[in-house]
Amino acid sequence: MSKLSSPIDALRDLGLLVTNSIKSGEFPVLRIPDRGTANIVFDNEQNQFVLGEKVTVRDSSNLRHVRSFAQLLWVASYAKRLLESGRTSSLRDLYYSAEAFGITFKDQAESDRTVADLECVIGFPREDLGIFPEERSSIYGAVRMRYTVPGYEGRMIDLTLSPDGFPIGPALVTAEPVSTDAELILAVESGGMFSRLIETGAWRRFRAILVHLGGQPPRATRRILRRLHDTLGLPVYIFTDGDPWGMHIARVIISGSANSAHLQGLTVPDAKWIGVTPDDIRQYSLPTEPLNDADLRRLDELAHDVRYQNDECQYHVREFKTLRRKAEQQAFSRHGIDFVVERYLPDKLTA
Repeated sequence: MSKLSSPIDALRDLGLLVTNSIKSGEFPVLRIPDRGTANIVFDNEQNQFVLGEKVTVRDSSNLRHVRSFAQLLWVASYAKRLLESGRTSSLRDLYYSAEAFGITFKDQAESDRTVADLECVIGFPREDLGIFPEERSSIYGAVRMRYTVPGYEGRMIDLTLSPDGFPIGPALVTAEPVSTDAELILAVESGGMFSRLIETGAWRRFRAILVHLGGQPPRATRRILRRLHDTLGLPVYIFTDGDPWGMHIARVIISGSANSAHLQGLTVPDAKWIGVTPDDIRQYSLPTEPLNDADLRRLDELAHDVRYQNDECQYHVREFKTLRRKAEQQAFSRHGIDFVVERYLPDKLTA
């Protein structure tokens, strides 16, 4: 199916495709872009994974396809009801709601895969359909957003109003950035560091919008990073733990993931990872722990990952292997509780 002007139009077009086939005395057939590993390629021009040309045919005349065909159509109808009623749903809610309609999924993983199939078919991400994962990221900073969700249309919110930050949920993901005094976006891995940057006023000092990633950030968080970057023209800096997992958190924000190869608009290609790097661990004599076997295996994987083939990434991978140590963001506290605000981040953000 071709991508239409809005999600609701795309869902209606899907419905027409099915009903028109039935009216013509034919079994409906869906052609879904194949999300298998063999069909995921890295587009150097876009600096992200995309899907190739292979498709999976789901034919309702094939008994082996009937169950998955029905599951996909039910998810589409569920999404259409959400959009028409101005409601949202978590992926977990969707999974349990299916039982009320006689639709069964083996587990939530199967339910989530069906949602991804629908994304591929209609060309819109689940967030545009009102379907979100559980919230676990937050945002704080001198930026004003205009809500677009029903019942709150046009209302403005200042993201400094809560000292805990605002959860990045459906309302914020779809809100429109209006104005800001910020000059950059600082995305941080841990909640403790996020809170430290708020309570010390570092967000004001650096003129930064702060985003708590909560580990590997969910798609909603990556979408809002991209939207703020594009709409407000702000550079994005990513501050994570000093280990292969923290480095990869940054790389997913910059170059995307294979799991999201069927979607656009989730990456910030010119975002910059500012550490904690192996060089930082040495320079600041940070407290460390040894890399474990899983960490070392991960480094071997990253060394061959297509997203890490530039000189800078390969350098960091080699240095982690040489150092064989890792350090958390909070390790800077050995030099004083505010050292990261007074010394480390100013040096990194002006480098």
